Amino acid sequence: MKVFTKKQVVGGCVAAAVLGSALVMPHVAAAGQAFALEEQVQTREQSERTAQTRERAERDRQRAAQARDQVDIVYERGQGAIERAQWPQAVELFTAVASAKAARADAALYWRAYSLDKLNRQTEALTSVAELIRVYPASRWLADARALEIQVRQRAGQPVSPEVQADEELKLFAIQGLQHQDPEQAIPMLEKLLQGTSSPRLKERTLFVLAQSSSPRARQVLTNVARGNANPDLQMKAIQYIGMQGSQANRQLLGEIYASATDLDVRRQILRGFMMAGDRERVVAAATNEKSTELRAEAVRLLGMMGARDEVWQLYQKEADNEVKEQMIQGLFMGGDAARLIEIANSDSNTELRRRAIQHLGMMGRQRTADAIVNIYNRQTDTGLKESAIEALFIQQNAESLVALARKENDRELKKRIVEKLSLMRSPAARDYLLELLK
Repeated sequence: MKVFTKKQVVGGCVAAAVLGSALVMPHVAAAGQAFALEEQVQTREQSERTAQTRERAERDRQRAAQARDQVDIVYERGQGAIERAQWPQAVELFTAVASAKAARADAALYWRAYSLDKLNRQTEALTSVAELIRVYPASRWLADARALEIQVRQRAGQPVSPEVQADEELKLFAIQGLQHQDPEQAIPMLEKLLQGTSSPRLKERTLFVLAQSSSPRARQVLTNVARGNANPDLQMKAIQYIGMQGSQANRQLLGEIYASATDLDVRRQILRGFMMAGDRERVVAAATNEKSTELRAEAVRLLGMMGARDEVWQLYQKEADNEVKEQMIQGLFMGGDAARLIEIANSDSNTELRRRAIQHLGMMGRQRTADAIVNIYNRQTDTGLKESAIEALFIQQNAESLVALARKENDRELKKRIVEKLSLMRSPAARDYLLELLK
């Protein structure tokens, strides 16, 4: 029997260990690669889930905004029907708004009751008032509703005179004339009209008359309404009239109301008042400091309308919310700032914002932006951005540039998209190129 030395034994063990390691290592490496691959898959799936969640949230936000806008449109149509004394149509429209349980549902119940009363349907009018009081006990329409309830009960069973609206008009004309001769007597009458059950048009005109008065009492009545001591519709109108005058005192008043208001619609209307008054400083402050995304977006949109291009650009560079940034792009467009839109289109880290910038460049006219759009197309690798550039040139009816891009484009789908746009254009350049393709 062969006897192994200690050195041979140790060497054999080492060799076996090395051999074993060589056999095991590929499996360990494979396991490590599989783990890394699984981790990558999980990370990608998590990213996809996050993106899907964001997309769902954005779709929900857009649907909610569209629904809100639709309700507002129906509400405005209802008010128009009241002004034209189209009472059945008004009942139908306000019933739709009330049924939607939207932000103006309480106001819709009031105006439905008002319209039903005009149709001599007092029982249904009282039912509508009762629903308003029961469902919306904190509504700012309660005072108006209770005043209407008293009027309906007093007239129950009596026919509605079609001359009521005309009487109200004549009354306002008389008070307007009296205001110039004896304002101290006219203003209490105007205030009484605001507190009564007159039509929305008549109340708005009453506010307008008060807004034209230099009387301290008239200003106090208007201020009280603007601060919310009336229904929301009148408050919005009072804020609008105060903003239209634009004096330092009025801007200060709007600033005080803005600071104390919690209703987003009221604050939005005040921002518009600042814009009408040319108060750029306060609009910039809202765009900078507002916690509400909606109000910041509204503020930057108004800055664009005011031509505050430098301020909008400074805010854009600091803003983190892409929804607000979209409004800033809109503001830059409204301010005619093509240079900064080109910069966003070329270098912003967010693809969607770059696409929006390209869209707005397309609406700014060929002479100012056509060359820039072509350069954007040539520089970009993202297909979606290239398609946005094609659409922008199409909006400008820039057939010459589209033909030039089509001649150089090697991507079949992009070339097809360009030719599709050219086929819709009435241009000699487009026609000649299409004939060339047919040959």
